Amino acid sequence: MAETTFQPPRLWLATLGLSLATFMQVLDSTIANVALPSIAGDLGVSGEQGTWVITSFGVCNAIALPLTGWFSRRFGQLRLFTASVALFTLTSFLCGLAQSMTQLILFRALQGFFAGPLFPMCQTLLLSIFPAAKRGMALALLSMVIVIAPIVGPITGGWLTDNYSWPWIFYINIPTGIFAAIVVWVQLRGREETARKIPIDYIGVALLVVGVGLLQVVLDKGNDLDWFESRTIIALGLISVVALISFVIWELTDSNPIVNLRLFKNRNFTVGTCALLLSYSAFFAVNLILPQWLQTQMGYTAVWAGLAAAPVGLLPLLLSPLIGRYSNRIDMRLLASVSFIAMGLSCFMRARFNTDVDFASIAQVQMFMGLGVALMFIPLNTILLSNLSPSDVAEGSGLATFLRVLGGSFASSLTTWIWHRREILHHANLTEHITPYNGNSIDYLEQAGGISQSTLAQLDRLVEHQAYMMSTIDYFTLLGWVFLLLIFSIWFARPPFISSGGKAPAGGH
Repeated sequence: MAETTFQPPRLWLATLGLSLATFMQVLDSTIANVALPSIAGDLGVSGEQGTWVITSFGVCNAIALPLTGWFSRRFGQLRLFTASVALFTLTSFLCGLAQSMTQLILFRALQGFFAGPLFPMCQTLLLSIFPAAKRGMALALLSMVIVIAPIVGPITGGWLTDNYSWPWIFYINIPTGIFAAIVVWVQLRGREETARKIPIDYIGVALLVVGVGLLQVVLDKGNDLDWFESRTIIALGLISVVALISFVIWELTDSNPIVNLRLFKNRNFTVGTCALLLSYSAFFAVNLILPQWLQTQMGYTAVWAGLAAAPVGLLPLLLSPLIGRYSNRIDMRLLASVSFIAMGLSCFMRARFNTDVDFASIAQVQMFMGLGVALMFIPLNTILLSNLSPSDVAEGSGLATFLRVLGGSFASSLTTWIWHRREILHHANLTEHITPYNGNSIDYLEQAGGISQSTLAQLDRLVEHQAYMMSTIDYFTLLGWVFLLLIFSIWFARPPFISSGGKAPAGGH
């Protein structure tokens, strides 16, 4: 991106407004998870129906993200950002007022759609107002938002639900959204905006909505419906695949595509996006499996599980500004490699856990992983959009963010599926050793009061506890190798990691 020509009256205030809006959006993607039982109970629906509060947001958010580039060309970057913040805030208010599950799902879907452009536009606007030498600081700020908001979300959601009521997880967006929209508009309204009327690729939009929407439903509902044992999942999956293949073919041949897939001709964009997708998916899997294991097997409450995971945000909070300031002096591929090593080692550390592990040990490993997180997003961001023209930054950012979100959805579904499948396998293997001829089994039952229904049930719970521990170890070992293998992929990127303007490092997420 060329040297910036516009400076807001107060750069720090514009940065605060942009950051708060993005923090609010990322926070909202996780804050409702822990409130689902309360929401379902208050609105008189089953827990399974309640999960559509999450699914509807995810589906519409995934659809909106790749459309961000087209929206920004059509309406202008600042107008798109402020309108998205305002509409996101409005739909948050409507979510809190919802009197039925149907209303809540509808408003959450709209909220997810309006949330789509926020992160790509925040990134694009930040890079446009920061001087070339300080754009690393802008990327560092975004990295902190991405890491900290998903951790704060469940803790905040649990606290608000327990102490107030579930509508407050949506109402807290209102003052933040109003402040962010006003501040950003006032500070950036003097910035030159370019908007032009361009034809709408109706066929591309239709294929995108069908393909991405159904894929997100398949990923969200696959575990509940036992995947391809369900005719519904098979049907939705086939339609999604056909629609997405048709979408790719159509977008590559249409003269005015709704999503510019030709960006993948850029080597660094392709390498950076793939590395981002895989590394974020593995990082997302860690943040999913750890709290789930702590709550279901180790007796932690949602709040304490969140506190155990929270130290991962400490080092990024402290180190990201320094890394952002000096990153342009270091090869981005080297920083990313060090990050993947730290992330991989943290997974192997968790693979050494047992059922006696204490809170401090878990928190210490989380803090160590924070080193990898601090070093991961900034170099990947820089590589991702390096050498893209300024006009392609918004589109590249939206496309990469879409793939990151989709990767997180895949990771969520696969994590739950693999974790339970490995538990079943280990449970069966352990059970084979519980026989009348096994001295340890007989000794345990005698110490528990002899063979009875209650002692056998107690033994089965113990076996299940250990089987989940073994499954957790298996999964962390797998994730550790994924991070280490990513080291080789990032070296396919080629320096210099600068935009076509030749002035500054580019970035994206």
